[in-house]
Amino acid sequence: MENISSIIKEIIQLSNKFLIEIIVVDDGSTDGTTNLLKKLSQKDNRIRLINRFNRNGLSSAIKEGSLSASGDIIAVMDTDGQHKVENLYEGIEELIKTKKDLIIGSRFLNNSSIQGLSDKRKKGSSIANLLASYSLSKNYFKLTDIMSGFMVFKSEKVLKIIERIDVNGFKFLYELLSVSNGILDCKEIPLNFMPRKYGESKLDIAIIWDFYVSLIHSFLKRLIPRKAISFAFVGITGVLVQLSISYSFMWYLGFTFQQVLPLAVVIAASSNFLINNWLTFRINRLKNKGLFIGLLKFLIVSSLPIIANVGLASSFYNLISPNTLFSQLAGIIVVFIWNYAASSRLVWNN
Repeated sequence: MENISSIIKEIIQLSNKFLIEIIVVDDGSTDGTTNLLKKLSQKDNRIRLINRFNRNGLSSAIKEGSLSASGDIIAVMDTDGQHKVENLYEGIEELIKTKKDLIIGSRFLNNSSIQGLSDKRKKGSSIANLLASYSLSKNYFKLTDIMSGFMVFKSEKVLKIIERIDVNGFKFLYELLSVSNGILDCKEIPLNFMPRKYGESKLDIAIIWDFYVSLIHSFLKRLIPRKAISFAFVGITGVLVQLSISYSFMWYLGFTFQQVLPLAVVIAASSNFLINNWLTFRINRLKNKGLFIGLLKFLIVSSLPIIANVGLASSFYNLISPNTLFSQLAGIIVVFIWNYAASSRLVWNN
């Protein structure tokens, strides 16, 4: 709440040059932000609140806020105190002066300053930007901060692209550049990246997972659904779980391959459900009683392919090759598409 209040005050103080519209997208915060913004918007009609329920995520917030804006120029900045309002107006003036389509605030230009990232985070961000640049059009290869959360753009040209952005992506700017296929004329300006005034960083394993899924999604020219890619990665972990269980029981407990296979398949399927619930479908994440019910649904949905997995693997083992590795892989590959399509719809209603 403190972040929003101070940023709005700074923007209003610097609004003597442009007609401004301040749009704040709030995902059902519980710290008093909603009430504060309602009071501010009642006093100043330049301030607008989009109060969302049952929707969340930074990318979807940026997309919804951008599509709701009425101005010819739209600026996007974080509200955690790490972006300075002075840079906001520098970006607007640069957009007008250069007639570019998109101005990006970069943390990694020579004149940039970074006070809000540790050395470890700086190195990680640099590596992420380098990897991401190879997945985008060559027209964007010279950009230094593809993961920036600070941007200014012309609404007429860019909003048409924003309409096509998948809000489940890793970073909004990265998705914008990926979807645009190199048609945007971009320029970077130095960004003064400040320490976070309030709150904590939300970087976690799920976000890192999203980054690698987004990379593969872009490298594949967005032909395969993002969730299908994530589902496939989770499926690989299921392969490892199934192989680990089966070989552990065979080597250390003396079970035969046919005896251990059904147990290994069921454990692997349960593992896949829990990881997909945590990562792939986390916006629709099931919790508490819903998690247990979802697991039962997932196992029911997977029951046919589980039977097919066991049957095909056993048949491969008995009729084609007594190679236990190839036998299991044959069953796993056959059931992937069914598992993804059916569980997405029936378990997570996605």
